Amino acid sequence: MITLCMDTSHIFLALALIEDDRIIGRVQEKCWKRQSEEIFPKLMEMTEKAGIRPEDIGQVVITEGPGSYTGVRIAMTVAKVFCAMGNKPLGVIGTLQLYAGTGENVRVLLDARGKRAYTALFSRGFMQGEAAALDLAEISRMLGNETVAGDGHLIGREDIYPDLAENFLALKDQWRFADNVHLVVPEYLKSSESYLVKK
Repeated sequence: MITLCMDTSHIFLALALIEDDRIIGRVQEKCWKRQSEEIFPKLMEMTEKAGIRPEDIGQVVITEGPGSYTGVRIAMTVAKVFCAMGNKPLGVIGTLQLYAGTGENVRVLLDARGKRAYTALFSRGFMQGEAAALDLAEISRMLGNETVAGDGHLIGREDIYPDLAENFLALKDQWRFADNVHLVVPEYLKSSESYLVKK
């Protein structure tokens, strides 16, 4: 089966075509605030290069957030329309989980604006504790020997962005499929005020 994977929740437009256990197409480009303009041309380019038609896609997997208020909705809207019209399964995975991949002891940081970051600790693809939007100073204080993935510059570290297509594939066992595509909604960690600020 061919799976279309999409992430538009942060600074990248990330697309992947996965056939069984191999990647047959991928796009990962920084296009902050331009994902809505680029997603359809890049989708067409990727599928044409892979030699597949839209009807060949058997299911779709997207990130559900947290992330940009508008960004999370771009891939989600495209996916929901595509899956509803074609009666295809729609799966989700957390944005922070995607950025962590299957690494050991990985702390993901994604800019939440207002001197905060969306963050969580992962080990081998599983979250350790809970995700939160925390002050950067608090994150700096709590950091130990974790590897930092994502927007490391927020706390004086190097930015480390993974190959998101590879991580979609590596986390295949953790894709969660919805019983009803219309009930798939973004995850914004609404308890934090920073999630209410549009980027």
